[in-house]
Amino acid sequence: MELFILRHGDAGRRSSQASDRIRPLTAAGKVEIMEIAKALKIIGLKFDLVVTSPLKRAYDTAMIVSNIFDIGNRVQIWNELAPEGQRTEVYRKILRLREEYAVLIVGHQPLLGEIVNDMIHKGKSSPCNLLLKKGGVVRLRLLSKSNIPRGELRWLLSPRILKNIYKKNLK
Repeated sequence: MELFILRHGDAGRRSSQASDRIRPLTAAGKVEIMEIAKALKIIGLKFDLVVTSPLKRAYDTAMIVSNIFDIGNRVQIWNELAPEGQRTEVYRKILRLREEYAVLIVGHQPLLGEIVNDMIHKGKSSPCNLLLKKGGVVRLRLLSKSNIPRGELRWLLSPRILKNIYKKNLK
């Protein structure tokens, strides 16, 4: 299985009055995610499934990507991807997916970084402490299915690199 992990786009500052769960992407965040999604398409990626946190900023990010890839009917909301979610439940759901799938997971830090660390470090004593920037993407190839799926890091692309790929292809 190819697993792609995308942190949601910019949602601006938290407001003391509104719930963090309904905080939307900013206008700039929407544009940035659109450019990132187009860059992912330019480099030839395809997704069989998009799974997202239920929080608005992650869901909106997932929908922008699914619209660019024309796979709107293959988006699932996983409550386990919310910031307070349990990684073990995310792993359980991943293990149920078909091995030939390419899956995009959209969510939040630090949960996404912890998931990547669990999958690539295989019990090593010094974790990688991955900081995934908003709009950053990680590609993992899952190699084994155990309680914690094991895999190898294929690449990590920052939002800046992805936006440069998009802009170079406009010319």
